[in-house]
Amino acid sequence: MPVPTHRSGAVGATATADAALWLGTLAQQFPELLTELLPGRTSPSGDRQHRTPARLAAESARVRAERQDALLTRQRHGLTAPGYSAAPLRLHISDAIRDITDGVIELEEAVYDKLGLGRPRRAPVPERLGRLVRLLHRVAAHPVLAAHVRDETRRMARRCSHALGDTEPMVRVSGRCGWCDSVSLRAFPSRGAVLCVNPGCRCDAPECDCRTDPAYRHLWERAAWARLAEQGGGDLREITEAVADRPDGAAR
Repeated sequence: MPVPTHRSGAVGATATADAALWLGTLAQQFPELLTELLPGRTSPSGDRQHRTPARLAAESARVRAERQDALLTRQRHGLTAPGYSAAPLRLHISDAIRDITDGVIELEEAVYDKLGLGRPRRAPVPERLGRLVRLLHRVAAHPVLAAHVRDETRRMARRCSHALGDTEPMVRVSGRCGWCDSVSLRAFPSRGAVLCVNPGCRCDAPECDCRTDPAYRHLWERAAWARLAEQGGGDLREITEAVADRPDGAAR
């Protein structure tokens, strides 16, 4: 995955501090995605809060083993493995697992390449996440790379949370969007940003994905809030208070 050459917003130490929080979220929630593939599970949230890390790891290992055995049995004999559920695969879970796995591998390879560390050895996703955390102090010296790591870990953590059924909170803030002039500004504490939720909004910033991706929304990070409030008749203090919570619940 190529590292972008231009990125606005917080960089360096601030970006890696945010990335550390998103990596922590991923490390905690990614194993839960695997447990959601367990036969007979019906709830996206279930009893996750009652399962210890050791139990999550054991369940995840069992899921992988069950699915591998079932796949080999079907391939070799056209049969269903004893005890294996014939329930349809929850595609949104498997898609999220594949997307996050590929994303973590590509992100780690990009970091290793930028830092001159060669190619990372193969490892499960949780181990790769731990290696990324341990490299953040070096990533902080490269602002563009730091912003890229923050953005990718944030994207993957959000994808993981959404697949597990967690709802992303948002807060309406006053003022008008600087691009479409609609009263559609929303603060997203988990992202640490303000977005315009108008589906038709498009900006003229070449690096913004809202120009090419219909599902993407223009985003303002902290450095742009004062200008956003001034242009749209909003309140900087209101925006700052609305985006008060970090992914770990600490004040931003």
